[in-house]
Amino acid sequence: MCFTSTPRGARLARRLVSHRVNDWGHPYTTPVNETLTLITAELTANAVRHGHVPGRDFHLHLTQTEDVVRIEVTDTRAEKQPPAGPPATDPLSESGRGLLLVAALADDWGVTPRRGAPGKTVWAELRVRQQGHPRTHRAALEPTELDLLLATASLLRDDVGSRQENAGRGGRRR
Repeated sequence: MCFTSTPRGARLARRLVSHRVNDWGHPYTTPVNETLTLITAELTANAVRHGHVPGRDFHLHLTQTEDVVRIEVTDTRAEKQPPAGPPATDPLSESGRGLLLVAALADDWGVTPRRGAPGKTVWAELRVRQQGHPRTHRAALEPTELDLLLATASLLRDDVGSRQENAGRGGRRR
């Protein structure tokens, strides 16, 4: 799935993963869904912040095998690679902890060169216990135009609600 390399694109990717994982039998409030959503949020935020190339999107690929869900986020910036291990952070810094969270939550993660084009893919895997009937291998289907329209309409409704809530605080989003 392709998303604009903007904070809004990262938010849409995170929400789509949460919906897809729910469809795969891990309801929204379960640890599996919440963990995968948080990992996705960190990887997509990094793609937007550190992997952004003007005019280029980032890609998200979500797969599930019998006991592992894999998230891959691909961007087009090859020269900015994440460190091999989680970086040391300044305790007073407001940022720089995303990969620490990914390393703590994921069972495995890493970086591979992007296939067939410049860039990189940062991936994370989480072992999950199946609920319901077993699956051998599932990949997230490309969303149809109707799926995208419904998801966009849902997100726009959420944005309108947040604007109305913030109107009482001077109309500024925080």
